[in-house]
Amino acid sequence: MTGPRLHRRAFAAGLSLPFLARVADAAVPANRKFVVIVCRGGMDGLSVAPPIGDPDYEGLRRALALGDAALKLDSTFALHPVLPTIHRLAQAGQARIAPAVASPDRARSHFEAQDVLETGAPGVYATTSGWLNRAVSAMGKVEAISVGPTAPLILRGPATAGSWSPGRALDAEARLPGLLQDLYKQDPLLGPALARGLQTETLARDTGAAMSAAGGMRGQTVPGREAARAMGEALAGFLKAPNGPQVAAVSLDGFDTHANQAPLLAVRLASLDALVDGLHAGLGPVWRDTVVLAVTEFGRTARMNGTGGTDHGTGSTALIMGGALKAGGIVGDWPTLKRQALFEDRDVYPALDLRALEKGLLAEHLGLERRALDSLVFPESASVRPLTGLV
Repeated sequence: MTGPRLHRRAFAAGLSLPFLARVADAAVPANRKFVVIVCRGGMDGLSVAPPIGDPDYEGLRRALALGDAALKLDSTFALHPVLPTIHRLAQAGQARIAPAVASPDRARSHFEAQDVLETGAPGVYATTSGWLNRAVSAMGKVEAISVGPTAPLILRGPATAGSWSPGRALDAEARLPGLLQDLYKQDPLLGPALARGLQTETLARDTGAAMSAAGGMRGQTVPGREAARAMGEALAGFLKAPNGPQVAAVSLDGFDTHANQAPLLAVRLASLDALVDGLHAGLGPVWRDTVVLAVTEFGRTARMNGTGGTDHGTGSTALIMGGALKAGGIVGDWPTLKRQALFEDRDVYPALDLRALEKGLLAEHLGLERRALDSLVFPESASVRPLTGLV
């Protein structure tokens, strides 16, 4: 494959020497590929996979409820209308949803939740390396690559990882507003002023955002469908190249939708769908040995707020895709949206620990042993059993 140069670098470890000495007993088959897409900002799981069959869904979501336009999965769940590629994969038994999943973090802070999501630690700021990098280290001779302007925390650590940036299409600034809100949320003057400013900016961007969702990105907020699809194809080229990487991490920004969520989230989700489309098409026969996991740091509130958006929540939806995936229904349990079932009377209840899902995929698809998963890849997580039967 011709194209942008792949840069290689090693990251600081922050781990003990005994860890570095331990690798998996058996080599991972060279044909196995594993891709993690981090959707930053708190992706709204109730929009990604709306539970249109849940009797409380429309009352909580009001104007954000997705009705007949949603792409039906079963009697309860559907997919957002801008996810046709993922829907086709689901119909072919190559995509599933985990609709009430969360990391161990409950602070609803972008800073803290993203740290826990990417380090795989039981608490915030417990380590400086990412769980995916430690998994690569534990597997031994496995190559990894990150896609984006900077290497995400999930792939920083002792294992050397390549990196490739498609340029401005990913927009490193898309996550800045959410981080600033966390920083100034306790300030009685700057907090409310920043929130009002962001809502005004959101309203001003609506027209352009809706146009972008339909016809490709002309600005620099998130990658448009064509740019995102090209990015997926480029990543596929790296993955299927002779001696290419087996593990990849992709970072997509801008999922923090406090106001006028519907058009803005449609742009983000359309980009996610296009990225998967490019990856699927680009991998060709390699797709049958591939697993793709799309995750976020937390979900959004079950109820729509007063500005047509949603606020920081807890349970969200993870997407599991790939030709190596076993066909099946939803992953985990659905706690429903009944008021008594909501977490703290506001959020989707976190019925599934995200680490259980990640452990299961690493064990079944890449062959990591339970001992390494419990103590090295996800520290202090022996009580979290891998979710099996997915691959």
